[in-house]
Amino acid sequence: MSLAQEPKRSQKELRINKDTPGVTGYFPHNEPRIGSADFPKDLIEDEHIPELFTPIKIRNTVFKNRIFVSPICQYSCDRDGKHTDWHFVHLGAFAVRGAGSIMVEATAVVPEGRISPEDCGLWEDAQMEPLKRTINFAHAHGTPIGLQLAHAGRKASTYAPWVAKDIVGRNRVDASLICMKEEGGWPDEVYAPSAIPFSSKYPMPKAMTLKDIEYVKAKFVESVERCKQVGFDFIELHLAHGYLGHSFLSPLSNKRTDQYGGSLENRMRFALELTELVRKAWGDEKPLFIRLSATDWAPEERDNETQEWKSWGIEQTRIFAKELVKLGVDLIDTSTGGAFASQRIPVPFAETLKGDGIATGAVGLITTPQQAEEILQKGQSDVIFLARELLRRVDWPLYAAQELGVTVQPPVQYAQAWRKMVNKSQKN
Repeated sequence: MSLAQEPKRSQKELRINKDTPGVTGYFPHNEPRIGSADFPKDLIEDEHIPELFTPIKIRNTVFKNRIFVSPICQYSCDRDGKHTDWHFVHLGAFAVRGAGSIMVEATAVVPEGRISPEDCGLWEDAQMEPLKRTINFAHAHGTPIGLQLAHAGRKASTYAPWVAKDIVGRNRVDASLICMKEEGGWPDEVYAPSAIPFSSKYPMPKAMTLKDIEYVKAKFVESVERCKQVGFDFIELHLAHGYLGHSFLSPLSNKRTDQYGGSLENRMRFALELTELVRKAWGDEKPLFIRLSATDWAPEERDNETQEWKSWGIEQTRIFAKELVKLGVDLIDTSTGGAFASQRIPVPFAETLKGDGIATGAVGLITTPQQAEEILQKGQSDVIFLARELLRRVDWPLYAAQELGVTVQPPVQYAQAWRKMVNKSQKN
């Protein structure tokens, strides 16, 4: 029979390269979602699904697995804080390799809140359009995507890493890391709780007035509204690594004598007020994460006279995290360090907070699928945040599935490359 004579197929029998519904543009449909192990049992039946590939639902968002892309600064925006094609490719690559979620890097709510002149921003509407393209692409490939809202505080107006150092870590510049005005920086407009620089290599910040504090909180709320408009699935507040939120928390950087300094209650005040405003602006439907430094990695001691802490540590973090949960925070992205220039090497603290009944994400020094799976199986964390390991191996989620003996959906365009993973679980 010739092609011309072949009988017509019914609508149900038509072989169509289906597109993904609900997004702009044509993208071949993946079912289940890329990185998901949720196959029909008559097709693939794995006897055991590793914890790493079990879904997790937070508020109204279902994450298909527990491999979360950490916010990874790229220092590659244009000078107006807008995303470029670099960000589209960088973030899009994670969407098509099976990550459970993607988080856009630290995004400043005001221009002076950037780390470097090439940092991302969301302080004006003009910065929204490039984000919409990336969000649409992530959604087309079944991946929730969020954004980390940030203010660099006393670590602002510094160079991108490769401007300051060469590939082997040797200094390209003098002892100072301060990006000067003629280089695109704003060293005279750096703000912090107190006029204390992070180190002699960093700008001298201005101590924030009460008016400054209210201004910054309002700018965070405005940026949250833009997150809603562009369609992010979740947001994270950056209160870690020595940036503004962390600087208020740590006695090393906060020497204020008003309601925002001194006691633990006062040092937590800015972050808690900010969190409450953000939760209210964001609404109740979508997740809110917080990134914390659980310790400064400075000697954790109390003052002999006042009995106040001399640095930020895990005991204060536990108290703070419980207050955050009361305000509607859904998950603590648990990191360490960043406020103390002589800090020691960090280790995860997520397990401690999880023991307090708080949902946590583990981050730092996690490299192998087996290590990530063990953390989850032991109940040390709810999700795994990866950064550098994903930069080294962007297909880490698919590789992890193969290593752990489970089949997950690869992108249909790349399926031929993952036959080894699929064939072992195929039902005869």
